[in-house]
Amino acid sequence: MPISNKWKISVVAFVLSMSLMIPVAQAEQQYDITDCGSMTFTVNSESDELTIITFDFKGIARSNSENKIFDNCTVFYVGVARSTPGKTTAYGYSKYMDPDGDFVVMESIREGAETHCKFLQGTGKWKGIKGEGKVRRIASGKSIAPGTSQYCTRHIGTFELPK
Repeated sequence: MPISNKWKISVVAFVLSMSLMIPVAQAEQQYDITDCGSMTFTVNSESDELTIITFDFKGIARSNSENKIFDNCTVFYVGVARSTPGKTTAYGYSKYMDPDGDFVVMESIREGAETHCKFLQGTGKWKGIKGEGKVRRIASGKSIAPGTSQYCTRHIGTFELPK
């Protein structure tokens, strides 16, 4: 083989190996967490036709996955719910802060028993996060104090991070 062909093969091999190092979005990852905590709520307006409630939830997340994504994140969730006969809709924003202090912010919309959420922002290792999931309540206790509710939710979805 002439030297020029060996050189061309070496260059092609080098270029291919370097192209594998070009940053691309990481593969989609799954998360599966359980959030438990306490909610404080305030009835802003109440009638037979319409009830408006604001709420504030604080708790902790535990991962149910081997990857331990979002394990031991503290959770702060605020929002508003509107109830009319036969229908309740809630809008909220949650902040999950990991043990390193980095956080993600999610938006959620609940209609009936189903809640859909999507990632809006992340800091530190979560910067540029995109994804979405579903949330459902899995446990509720008897209210321990007036204006509060204690419960756990299961939060399952997928996300991607830029690399």
